[in-house]
Formats: sequence, C-alpha cells, structure tokens
Amino acid sequence: MKIGLIGFGKTGKSVASILLENEKFSLEWVLRQSKVLENRSVSEFFGVESDKPGLIYSSSKTSIEELLDKHPVDVIIDFSSDNGIYTYGEIAAQKNVKIISAISHYKEKELKFLEKLSKKTTVFWSPNITLGVNYLLFAAKFLKKIAPWVDIEVNEEHFKTKQGTSGTAVKIAEALDVDRENINSVRAGGIVGKHEVIFGFPFQTVRLIHESISREAFGNGVIFVAENLKGKDKGLYNFEDILTPYFTV
Repeated sequence: MKIGLIGFGKTGKSVASILLENEKFSLEWVLRQSKVLENRSVSEFFGVESDKPGLIYSSSKTSIEELLDKHPVDVIIDFSSDNGIYTYGEIAAQKNVKIISAISHYKEKELKFLEKLSKKTTVFWSPNITLGVNYLLFAAKFLKKIAPWVDIEVNEEHFKTKQGTSGTAVKIAEALDVDRENINSVRAGGIVGKHEVIFGFPFQTVRLIHESISREAFGNGVIFVAENLKGKDKGLYNFEDILTPYFTV
C-alpha cells in the first residue's frame, strides 16, 4: 500500500519510522510546510537503509496536485494541523485517494468538510489514532451501559506545552455523557499521553487507563486503520466502525 504523509513534526516522524519498518506499506513521500530537509529521504533522516522512496517535500514549493500526479498513493495520512485538510482534501477526493486524519482538534467547519469529502472517497478521522485508547473507549461505553448511574471522572495528562484539553478526553467525556468542564487536565514534563476513566461505585472503583509510552504507538494505530480500510466504500469512518466487528461473538 502506497502512503503519503502530511506533517513531519514529532508525531509525524514517529509514524514515518513505523511505516518504514512495515513491508506491507511504502512511504512514497512526506509533505510539510518547512523547507528544512526538503528533497532528503526519510530513511536518510533516520539513518536507516530502505528501498522506499519517502522523499520530503515542502508545500511552499510543491503543490499536493503536482505531488499526487508524480507520485500517486493509495492513502494520505494527516498529522499536520487542523486546517491542513484544506490543502489536500479536494484533490485527494477527486483522485479517490483514501484519507486518514489523526488531527486532535477539528471545529464544526472541518468536520462538515470531512463529510463532504467522504461523498467522493473513503475518509477516516480519529482525534487519537492509537488502538489502545480506542479500546479503552469501547470498554468504558460498555461499563456505562451496564451501570448508567455510576459516578464517572475523566483525567488526562500530557506534555507541558500541549495546548487545550485533549481531544481524546473530550471524545471520551462525550461518549460517557460527562460534562467537558469536568475533565481533569495535567500538563507536566514530557508525558506523551495518559487517559484515565474512573468509575465510582458505592463499594468499589473501576479504573480504565491508557498510557502512550512512545509516539510510535500512533504509527501502529495508523497501520491498523489502513489495513482495516481496505475494501471500504466511500464514506466517513471512525474507530468504532472499525472495532465493532471485532466485538461480535
């Protein structure tokens, strides 16, 4: 499967390293805003040998249309910014390229744009694309269904410079009918990401915890999603759509 990666920040780099290691995927190119590293290969950047192209391009010099014409891909993976979807969405949809967006925060405008694109191609969005945290969300929803009266608290911890409330925590809170104002946030040091759901019963407590040890976890999540989007018709998908069949006994 040929992959194009949008964004090459800390998480984007980690995802690229995982894609390079997987023989089922070919990282064709990376598109970023900065001109730094332009025309260098991702494998060269990591200092590893690879036969995958993985050249780095700057959006200030190369348009997404030009890039897709010269180096077509099956899937575009977006780890850029909340408005990055506008730079490639329409062109990707026209060319029937699948879109996997892992942007934490989208406003209503962007979500409607994703819906529009999904009329033409397969679109997937998750504010947290790690498999573990989405399993946590599934388990939490099941427990809430069993005991809808239980007390629930949502905690999230991230690195000191992370802005705003975790998009994943917001999604968990919404799924469990917890007010967004009741999400407890901690910003300290270099914590990659930790989410905890506390279920307070009268005589017992259940805690569901997911902790990202390394950003490579996002790369594993991307691979899981890409493999499960094979054969999917055009439409807008989320992790629940992908995980539900696995919970069928």
